[in-house]
Amino acid sequence: MIFLRPQDDFPSVEKATAEGLLAYGGDLSPQRLLDAYSRGIFPWFDEDQPVLWWSPDPRMVLFPENLKVSKSMKQLLKKNAFEVSFNSAFSEVIEQCAKIYRPGQPGTWITPEMQQAYLALHQKGVAVSVEVWKENELVGGLYGVYLREKKIFCGESMFSKVSNASKYGFIKLVQKLRQEGVRLIDCQIYTSHLASLGAAEIPRSLFLEYLR
Repeated sequence: MIFLRPQDDFPSVEKATAEGLLAYGGDLSPQRLLDAYSRGIFPWFDEDQPVLWWSPDPRMVLFPENLKVSKSMKQLLKKNAFEVSFNSAFSEVIEQCAKIYRPGQPGTWITPEMQQAYLALHQKGVAVSVEVWKENELVGGLYGVYLREKKIFCGESMFSKVSNASKYGFIKLVQKLRQEGVRLIDCQIYTSHLASLGAAEIPRSLFLEYLR
């Protein structure tokens, strides 16, 4: 694993460990983050750790045309069960993503430092959020990094205060991104929840081809 000084460039992702850990150190400046995402690298670390940079192989992705919408979700969409907005409450969404309890995880990787870093990206129009509302209350949402020129969206985190809220917002986002010509959505690592929505693992080398 390689230590990054502020002036250092990222090493080749082929130097990552079997788990996908590539490097540590560096900073979370907007330019560093943009450089990372454009190379298939993302930060993920706990509060008591240095900045850790990852590029797992295989990579979990969703091709928008492969989105799976269950019968129950189709009914919710038909009923307009929730209201969905985009980029109207980014700071609230990332704060809720940091606070939400996740089984098996003692804390959160979305530290105050991470929140400020992605807020800076949001102010540059790169990090975007999806808000899900019920009776004017924010009940779900997600955020990620939108590499518009590459037609790739990199999902970061989602939260739900009521059943199906984040899934509802995710489906609406995928539909929107598909209309905008997005080729794939980076989901980073495998979860059964993402698999149920149509995401699947592909070799990192193929993912990097899309990024290029």
